[in-house]
Amino acid sequence: MDDDINDILAEFDKRSVPSSTQDLNDLTKQWIAERGAPEILPYQGPLLERILERIREQIEIVERETGDLEPNANFRLILIQTELERVKFLVRAYLRARMAKIDKHLLYLINSPSALSHLSDPEKSYLRSHLALLNNHYLSSFLRNFPAQLRRLDDAAGGVSMVEEPDLDSAVFCRVVRELGEGEELVVKGTDARVELSRGDVVVVRYRAVRKWVLGGEVELL
Repeated sequence: MDDDINDILAEFDKRSVPSSTQDLNDLTKQWIAERGAPEILPYQGPLLERILERIREQIEIVERETGDLEPNANFRLILIQTELERVKFLVRAYLRARMAKIDKHLLYLINSPSALSHLSDPEKSYLRSHLALLNNHYLSSFLRNFPAQLRRLDDAAGGVSMVEEPDLDSAVFCRVVRELGEGEELVVKGTDARVELSRGDVVVVRYRAVRKWVLGGEVELL
């Protein structure tokens, strides 16, 4: 009963927040999660589209009202420009965090359909062009001097893969924001640890153990 009341109150609080403010709060959480997760998370396309549309609208306002000699109008423009810079910083920081993971895990992403599905179309284009440039650079620098069978960047001969994968066993800080499914417990692979998590709990745990809940929205990274 208490959990149901908490869910209702949380939903009411969320609805009482203006949509633009809620979008910025969501983007901040996505940025923090992207920085904390070892793998690249699903691209938040609709969220980014709404925020970028508001940025375009605010830029139009600034351009239209620039030069107005009214003190109140100038003060309003200062506030809009300050907010614009804050929002653009968040957008750039979120995208930079994703680009860093793409650069780090190029070969893994291109060979993993599930991970590749987390990228936006521009990110996929960047991934392919970056990989092509990297391959051509290595080939012209030194790989051309190797035997053909040793030129692959994703070679796995001898049971050792050259492809660097995200470390899903790295530790993350996370918080439960929604009640988990009935009877679901936190299970740490390779141990006998089984923990029941409730909404509001904050834990440090291997990312792999909470991955499905992070992707499902029940758990957020801190």
